[in-house]
Amino acid sequence: MEPDEPGEALTELRERRLGALGLLQAAAGSGLAAYAVWVLLLQPGFRAVPLRLQVPYVGASARQVEHVLTLLRGRPGKTVDLGSGDGRIVLAAHRCGLRPALGYELNPWLVGLARLHAWREGCAGSVRFCCQDLWKVNLRDCHNVSVFLAPSVLPLLEDKLQAELPEGARVVSGRFPLPTWQPVAVLGEGLDRVWAYDVHSGSPAGQVPPGPSSASVPGAPTSPAG
Repeated sequence: MEPDEPGEALTELRERRLGALGLLQAAAGSGLAAYAVWVLLLQPGFRAVPLRLQVPYVGASARQVEHVLTLLRGRPGKTVDLGSGDGRIVLAAHRCGLRPALGYELNPWLVGLARLHAWREGCAGSVRFCCQDLWKVNLRDCHNVSVFLAPSVLPLLEDKLQAELPEGARVVSGRFPLPTWQPVAVLGEGLDRVWAYDVHSGSPAGQVPPGPSSASVPGAPTSPAG
């Protein structure tokens, strides 16, 4: 077989190089797209927060939201979501009658997105989304608290909740349990699992004293007598 003509070989080489260049450009484009998402949605506000307190945004699933509402439904008082993201838990709480409902979120882009969702649902004047560091929020008038945070910050959160929340307040933690508190109810499996805790000022480390507190939770397990 005759060897390829120089022109044909050059054409083939160019095609291969263009193919490799195309793959490189696609990879670079994907990286830039991911970086753009980080810059616009995740990074703003993080610079002002110590690294150990930074929590990346991961939206709650529909099942997680459902479980949170199950453990809070019917309770009076202010409902807050710490690290409210795009506002889905706050809006769901408002729809099921948990009012007033508000969210604290450090990322201004996510706060804007949550307010847009509220406007589209016609309740922009009834819910609040505050662009504020949750570690600087005073929780003394909050009776229902939802948190979906990383395990690394939960020990510090326990201290804040115990120091600030009023007697009888309920905390619902999604994805990860509070490290030392004893839950009054648990719903769901795997990453959809949520834990409910009742705050009692006389109990050490936020642990609830023996009693029928879990009976007020729909579907909550109760401990056998004796």
